[in-house]
Amino acid sequence: MNKSIIAAIILSATTSAFAAEVPASLNDKNCKAEYPKASLMNEEQGDVTMAFLVGADGNVVESKVEKSSGYKNLDKAALKALSACKFKPGTKDGSVAQTWTKVDYSWKL
Repeated sequence: MNKSIIAAIILSATTSAFAAEVPASLNDKNCKAEYPKASLMNEEQGDVTMAFLVGADGNVVESKVEKSSGYKNLDKAALKALSACKFKPGTKDGSVAQTWTKVDYSWKL
């Protein structure tokens, strides 16, 4: 049984309350999560919205699910995989700084 798996990363267009702040962005467009085997077997799919606090070095400092896909396995897999990805750091007042950014991840069979 060979299923075509498509997982897309959609970077949310986030606007900041402060015009001088530019949120971090995902640096690696090829960064993707592996579909959990149990979710494949159960034909689970959905969209998860996550928030990442990205340090000035581009590494994730903190992460959380803001809107669930409806399936814990999918949410956990996306959060774990994208937390390990490299981000382009955000800026505050023109200087590289720790900022929050949102990422939407779509799980589709």
